[in-house]
Amino acid sequence: ILTASRLSCSTCIRMAAKGNGTPSAHFVLLGFSEQGNTQVVLFMVFLVIYVTTLLGNVGLLVLIRLVAQLHTPMYFFLSSLAFLDLCCSSCITPRLLRDLLDEEKVISHAACLTQFYFYFYFYVAFATTECYLLAAMAYDRYVAICRPLLYSLSMSRGICVLLVGGSCLAGVTNATLHTGLALGLSFCGPNVIDHFYCEGPPLFALSCTDPAPNELGMFLMAGFNLAATILAILLSYGFILATVLGMRSAVGKRRAFSTCASHLAVVVLFYGSLVSMYSRHSSRSSRERDKVASVFYTMVTPMLNPFIYSLRNQEVKAALRRLMGRKHSAEK
Repeated sequence: ILTASRLSCSTCIRMAAKGNGTPSAHFVLLGFSEQGNTQVVLFMVFLVIYVTTLLGNVGLLVLIRLVAQLHTPMYFFLSSLAFLDLCCSSCITPRLLRDLLDEEKVISHAACLTQFYFYFYFYVAFATTECYLLAAMAYDRYVAICRPLLYSLSMSRGICVLLVGGSCLAGVTNATLHTGLALGLSFCGPNVIDHFYCEGPPLFALSCTDPAPNELGMFLMAGFNLAATILAILLSYGFILATVLGMRSAVGKRRAFSTCASHLAVVVLFYGSLVSMYSRHSSRSSRERDKVASVFYTMVTPMLNPFIYSLRNQEVKAALRRLMGRKHSAEK
C-alpha cells in the first residue's frame, strides 16, 4: 500500500500503457489515521455533532410546521435550508463514523466509486442548491426592508416556490455536469486516498486518466456558482444597508439589522468553508486543510445553522415558548 501510494499518476499511466496497470481492488482511506490514539474521541465528537444536527434541524422543521405565525416566506426558506442541511450532513457523516471505528479503513473499488458518484451528484446538488437558497433568502430580506409595501406581492407563495425550485434546478444541473466529467475517470495502481471519504480532488490525483478537465471543470463551475450567489447577496445587503442608514428611527435600524444578522452569520460560515475548499486547484492545496474544511461544511455548519436562527431570532424563540406552553397546558 505504501509503495503504491508513492506512485505518481504519470507512473500509473505508463503502467497502464504497458498492460501492467489493473483497476484497484480496493482503496485505503487515510482519514484521521495520523491521530490513531484519538479515533474513539473523534467518533464521539462527530457522533454528538451529527445527532445535534439531526435534532436541531428536525426540531426547526417541526416548529415551523406547527406554528402558524411562522408560515411566512422567510421561514419557508428557512425550512428548506434545514432540510438541505439534513441531507448534506447525512451524505458523508454516517460513513465517517463507521470508518473511525474500523482499524483497517479499506473500501472496495466499487463502493468507493459509488460513494464518489453519490457525492458528486447528491452532495454537490445539495450544496449548490444551498448557495442559491441563501441568495434567495438575501433577496427576501431586501424586499422586506427596502420594499415593505410590495412584500406580499413580491414574495407570494408562488414566487417563493419558484425561487426554491430554481435553486434546486441549479443544484441538479451543476451536479449533473460534475458527474458527467467524473464518469471519464479510471483508476489503477495508487489506491491510498488522503481523505476520510471518496471525495473528488483526492481521487483525481489517483486517476490513470488526465484529471485536468475535472479539476478545471470543478474550478470553473464552483467559481461561477460562488460568484453569482455572492454577488446577489452583496447587492441585496448593499441596498439593505443604504435603506437602514437612511432610517431615522434607532429602533427600526436595530430591528432591521436583527432580522439580517442570523442570515449573515450562516452565509459567512457556509461560504467561508466552501471558498476555502474549492477556490484553488487540489494539486496545490494542503490535504489537512481540506479535511478540516470538509468537516466544517459537511458537519459543523449544518449543526450550527438552526441554533443561529433560534438563538438570534425573537420570532422563533416566541414560537417555541408558545408551543412549549401549549404542550404544558395539554399535559395538565
